[in-house]
Amino acid sequence: MPEFRTIDAGQARLRVAVEGQGPLVILVHGFPESWFSWRHQLGPIADAGYTAAAIDVRGYGGSDKPHPVEAYSMEQLTGDVAGVADALQPDAPAILVGHDWGAPIVWNSALTRPERFSAVAGLSVPYSGVPNRPFTEIFDAAFTRKGRFFYQAYFQDVGPPEAEAEADVRGFLRKFYYAISGDAPEGSWPQKPVGAKLLDGLIDPQPFPAWLTEQELDYYVGEFRESGFRGPINRYRNHERDFDWLQGLKGRLIEQPSLFIGGTKDPASTGFGRIADPIAMMRQHAPGLQAGHMLEGCGHWTQQERPDEVNAILIPWLKALKP
Repeated sequence: MPEFRTIDAGQARLRVAVEGQGPLVILVHGFPESWFSWRHQLGPIADAGYTAAAIDVRGYGGSDKPHPVEAYSMEQLTGDVAGVADALQPDAPAILVGHDWGAPIVWNSALTRPERFSAVAGLSVPYSGVPNRPFTEIFDAAFTRKGRFFYQAYFQDVGPPEAEAEADVRGFLRKFYYAISGDAPEGSWPQKPVGAKLLDGLIDPQPFPAWLTEQELDYYVGEFRESGFRGPINRYRNHERDFDWLQGLKGRLIEQPSLFIGGTKDPASTGFGRIADPIAMMRQHAPGLQAGHMLEGCGHWTQQERPDEVNAILIPWLKALKP
C-alpha cells in the first residue's frame, strides 16, 4: 500500500497516496472513483524512478468535502492540483496524469500554469481547447431539446441524483461502471427520455468483469458510503462557471509534452460522438502532443480495464521526459 498523506493545498486539504522517490507525477481520478483507480500505476511509476502521488479530488474519500456547488469549479480544482505540487515538489515543475474528469483538470492545470507543470497526460477525455460555449448548451441542444436523457443534464438538479446513487451504493457503482466499460454489449447505455433516472435500464452484470474484483469494489463502496455523492456530482454543475473562467485564455495552447490514451468503446473519448478523430483534434490545441493511442475495445475505465497496456505506454513516455 502507498503512504497516505494529508496535504494542505491552500483552499482544501487533500488525501494523497504517495509511492516512490524522484520527480513528481500527480495522478488525478474522475467520477465516480478515487485515488484507488490508479492502484495499477502507482508501483510501476515509482519503480521507474518517480514519486507517484494519486490524489483524492475534493469531495471524495479522505479529502475535504465543501458543500457549495461553486467549490467544485475547474478554477478551484486546478488550484488544488497546484497546491499539491507546491507541497510535494516546490522547487521544480511536476508531471500530470488524469482520467475522466481528472483529464480536464490536468489539461487545464497545464494550460493555466505552464511554469508549474512540465508535461501532461490525459486518459479517456481528449483536450478540445478553450470552449466556445458552455457544455450545458451543447448537451441541451443535442439531448434535452430532443426529449432525450443525458446524464449530465440529470446531474444539474441538486438532490435527486445524489439520492439515487446513495440509495444503493454498490448497485449504483456496478451498473454505472459496467454500462460504459469495454465489456458491456452495445445498448448497455440505453437511450431513454428526459425525466428518466440514471439507473433506468442499466444492467447489473453477473459476474462483474474481472478487471474489478469484489474486494476492489468493496473499497469504492466504503469510500462512497462515507463521503456521499454531492461533492462528486457538483463537478457537473459548474459548466457555465468553468466557461466564464476559461474565456480569458482564448488563443492559449498546451505547449508542454503531452500524451493521450483513449478507448474505442469509450463514449468520452469521442465527445459522445461529436469528435471523429480525437487525436487529430487534440493536435490543434496541444501542439506538444507526442503520442495518441486509442485502445481497441477499451471502455471508459482506461487504466483499470487495461492496466498493462496503459503502463506500457505511460512508463516509456515518462522515462523519455527525463533530461
